[in-house]
Amino acid sequence: MSLLVVGSVAFDAIETPFGKTDKIVGGAATYISLSASYFTNDINLVAVVGDDFPQEDIQEFKKRGVNTDGLQIKAGQKSFFWSGKYHNDMNSRDTLVTELNVLGDFDPVIPGTYQGADFLMLGNLSPKVQQTVIERLHRKPKLIVMDTMNFWMEIAMADLCKTISMVDVLTINDEEARQLSGEYSLVKAAAKIRSMGPHTLIIKKGEHGALLFGDKEIFFAPALPLEDVFDPTGAGDTFAGGFIGYLAKTGDISFENMKRAIMYGSAMASYCVEKFGTQRLKELSQSAIFDRLQQFRTLTTYDIESKQD
Repeated sequence: MSLLVVGSVAFDAIETPFGKTDKIVGGAATYISLSASYFTNDINLVAVVGDDFPQEDIQEFKKRGVNTDGLQIKAGQKSFFWSGKYHNDMNSRDTLVTELNVLGDFDPVIPGTYQGADFLMLGNLSPKVQQTVIERLHRKPKLIVMDTMNFWMEIAMADLCKTISMVDVLTINDEEARQLSGEYSLVKAAAKIRSMGPHTLIIKKGEHGALLFGDKEIFFAPALPLEDVFDPTGAGDTFAGGFIGYLAKTGDISFENMKRAIMYGSAMASYCVEKFGTQRLKELSQSAIFDRLQQFRTLTTYDIESKQD
């Protein structure tokens, strides 16, 4: 089934305790699309870049089944750029440079061939832009998934709440869930956020996994313990890409299938962090993904006595 991905396609410069990069390709929509491409080849991208964005990376999208008709290329302008430095714990980071460039006045144009998309994944962007995308679709997709962050809670809460009310699934991290809801307990936070509109909530907990909240149902997906984590940039977007990609592949949006989808997302994210940027995502095989899923299965399977002593 067709998947519409909206988000940033950008440049990053990253420093971690394991090394640093010069300017490399990143952005939420990049990670989402690359991750989802392992499950479906019917992906439609809406994003904006400057004419400094490499043509070979646009071709890389196309090679992986990502339609770039909705990728705007602004002549004489620069692409969005972010630079950050991660601390030793790899969970916290300092933003060194943020240059919005073409993303500052991004007006998402939905090509006619994109209309009728079955699934919509809204990567982290201004909630006003996310709302505009939904309003410009002629038909509501089968499922709308939205990612956001605390920055928008601080400067655009009214727009954010309106956009949240229009989606089916919201993905945020635990800190953001507490900020958005005003509740410390993640169970209470989930109930409050779900009352704002989305019937399903995913709370990402980084190296501690992710929680999936539905109607009276909760599922926990662990993160795979890894020997080396080189770069956590894009892991959350890669997770979202695996999640929505698997749902688009199966066409099943039941809570039971979302449980499977969250494991696929976790598997993809576990690969993403093993190298800088999108490098690891570009070299995976279906057998490697299956092997990683088997590792997750081993991690979470155990026997217990059926009767109490």
